[in-house]
Amino acid sequence: MGVDLSLIWAVIIIFGIMMYVVMDGFDLGIGILFPFIRDESDRDVAMNTVAPVWDGNETWLVLGGAGLFAAFPLAYSVVLSALYLPIIFMLMGLIFRGVAFEFRFKASKARQHVWDKAFIGGSLVATFFQGVALGAFIHGFPVADRAYAGAALDWLTPFSVFCGLALIVAYALLGCTWLIMKTAGDLQKRMHDLGPPLVWAVLLVTGIVSLWTPLTHPAIAERWFSMPNLILFMPVPILVLLCAFGLLRAIARYAHYTPFLFTLALIFLGYSGLGISLWPNIIPPDVSIWEAASPPESQGFTLVGALLIIPLILMYTAWSYYVFRGKVSADDGYH
Repeated sequence: MGVDLSLIWAVIIIFGIMMYVVMDGFDLGIGILFPFIRDESDRDVAMNTVAPVWDGNETWLVLGGAGLFAAFPLAYSVVLSALYLPIIFMLMGLIFRGVAFEFRFKASKARQHVWDKAFIGGSLVATFFQGVALGAFIHGFPVADRAYAGAALDWLTPFSVFCGLALIVAYALLGCTWLIMKTAGDLQKRMHDLGPPLVWAVLLVTGIVSLWTPLTHPAIAERWFSMPNLILFMPVPILVLLCAFGLLRAIARYAHYTPFLFTLALIFLGYSGLGISLWPNIIPPDVSIWEAASPPESQGFTLVGALLIIPLILMYTAWSYYVFRGKVSADDGYH
């Protein structure tokens, strides 16, 4: 039996997107939470927790996009054609966020508020349009003659807008628990206070999306609620509730590291639920990874490069987080 290159590439792209969501999610979450951090010193500390690593986090987004282009060119052309506008808006938000990172520390105190607003606005815009793109992806894209057959604004639906708002809440929780883990004192206490409302908000939006999706997509409803799938997939919502309960308890006892780990588990479970709903379609509702794949020769050639590059990315990412481990304070930085 031969090697299924399409399956291998699908796993690589899924892994790359998951790494991006986790690693860029908490620094976007910090930008979303900036309005709740009033003290300038605390804002400096919050930004310093991600300043050494934030730009490397976006490597995973580049990997996912490049992998999609190399391994699934049909999906690349259809998805990007359908989502040109939200992707452009997302990139504009990321640019504002990145510029704010660099300029805020160099600006005078009188001008610093400008870059605070750019950081907040860029984080909100990038996160919102990531969620909108996700909602549009779940909804699916019309394809005719191996090309996108929809209109320019088909991505703009009530469901996709709600997914954008839901992702803002999810990233805010991720940023909140990251700051709990990386800071101390008043800022950490403020994040402990914000944590429980954000957990309940995440549960609410997750429940709404989980109900809305099968109600509007019969194929997804059939996958989740038919037997024996109902029994096989039941652990996912149960684990979501258990993780949320553990997260609330960890925040209540002022734990430092456990809240972030529980939040990562919630993100992973949400990602798993998305995979269960859509697999193996890479262009929902009905174009599979095998139908959208490039020739095996192309997949094999680019896989060699990917298998060389991915371990290097993992090594320098792990090294950067190891070097800048520990808590951050206004006095002495990392310790």
